[in-house]
Amino acid sequence: MDCVFCQVVSGETTAHRVFEDDTAVAFLDRRPLFPGHVLVVPRSHAETLTDLPPDVVGPFFARVRRITGAVEHGMAAAGSFVAMNNRVSQSVPHLHVHVVPRNPKDGLRGFFWPRTHYSDDTHAAATADRLRAALAREPGT
Repeated sequence: MDCVFCQVVSGETTAHRVFEDDTAVAFLDRRPLFPGHVLVVPRSHAETLTDLPPDVVGPFFARVRRITGAVEHGMAAAGSFVAMNNRVSQSVPHLHVHVVPRNPKDGLRGFFWPRTHYSDDTHAAATADRLRAALAREPGT
């Protein structure tokens, strides 16, 4: 399949995964707003929220909720920004929720944000480790 997120889900494309189960896969965004910026995708392909089967919506967002807590705790953030696009501004046509750690005066203003990079693969791997550890402390779903 040509969908890059389906390739991540299947393991065909590598990513720094922080969570996976039968419902969702969460991994670090390759161009994060801040370290700890995670994308949560449904395991089965759905282009938009309205394409997600109704019986998957609740379980999927339970995972988003859990990962949001882990991002906040794992990155020692004051809060988070949780968002998704449907078609417009959707860079990959596979439903995905951005979970971004936030802190006061972090520089994000409006909806025009500069993207950054992890300094290297070790930095990305260490960030993914922090989030996996925070997920291990979060109540399961």
